[in-house]
Amino acid sequence: MLKDLFTDAQKYLDHFFHTVDIQRVEEVVKMCEGCQGLIILTGVGKSGIIAEKIAMTLISTGTRALYLPPMNFLHGDIGIVSDKDILVMISKTGETEELLNLVPFIKKRKAKIIGFVSNPASRLSKESDLSLYLPVEKELCSFDLVPTTSTVVQLILGDILAVALMKNRQFAMSDYALNHPAGSIGKKLMVTVRDLMIDQDHVPLCSPADKLVDVLVELSNKKCGALLVANKERDLLGIFTDGDLRRALQSKGPAVLDETMQNLMNVSASSLPPETLAWDALKYMQKDPQKWVMVMPVLEQRKVVGILRMHDVVKAGIS
Repeated sequence: MLKDLFTDAQKYLDHFFHTVDIQRVEEVVKMCEGCQGLIILTGVGKSGIIAEKIAMTLISTGTRALYLPPMNFLHGDIGIVSDKDILVMISKTGETEELLNLVPFIKKRKAKIIGFVSNPASRLSKESDLSLYLPVEKELCSFDLVPTTSTVVQLILGDILAVALMKNRQFAMSDYALNHPAGSIGKKLMVTVRDLMIDQDHVPLCSPADKLVDVLVELSNKKCGALLVANKERDLLGIFTDGDLRRALQSKGPAVLDETMQNLMNVSASSLPPETLAWDALKYMQKDPQKWVMVMPVLEQRKVVGILRMHDVVKAGIS
């Protein structure tokens, strides 16, 4: 049964993609792009839920939008509508009475109406300034009644509209970050390596001439799992990790304690600038699934300014 449902769902969506009028969609995008006021979305029932979701997506991607239930308009909220606005009405049948009752009042305020309908002969289609037909071959339910395919295609169209406007307006990642200051998305787009790195006197540093026995305390106390080997000008020369310590002891025994860090350090250490997004840093540190980089030197103008631990990035909720 489930396999049949997936097959049917794909078939009905293929019908939509193959028959939707792309040129008409372009007209909708152009009209919305030229809107000088608000794009206000409304609908009843499941279509109302889709309208609200589309409005939220538009807002987060840089388009001034709003969702209002149709009854709210008739009880005072119509006061927000101006002649610069566009009202997007979503209805599968195009015969939803709550929307049709609203049309005369919207026209009195000289706002434009765009109808998203799956019945091109409907009253809403005829009353709209611009009507977009969303072809629906059949609902997924056995009775062809429960809004399933129809709400999916409404949502697809809404997402395409939002992203098209986003691209046309050259909405940048920095703009998106400003709209998402909290939560996982905000952290990925705003938190930098500088925000999370260990810096100043907490950076585990040693010189190339230091003997291992003399820097073990630094390695242990700073709790970074590594030592950054640098000269007096804080130029990074190499890195020595807990793993390097274990391997050195296994291969050379206690005698390795008298070795200098210049002989023990790994000179091919990778590094990151402090303004790197922490999300990008994490992806870089995890790019080899067989060998994650647990600590990363942070350099500014080629000087050591900090060290980043993967533990701190994950702890910050960036993953």
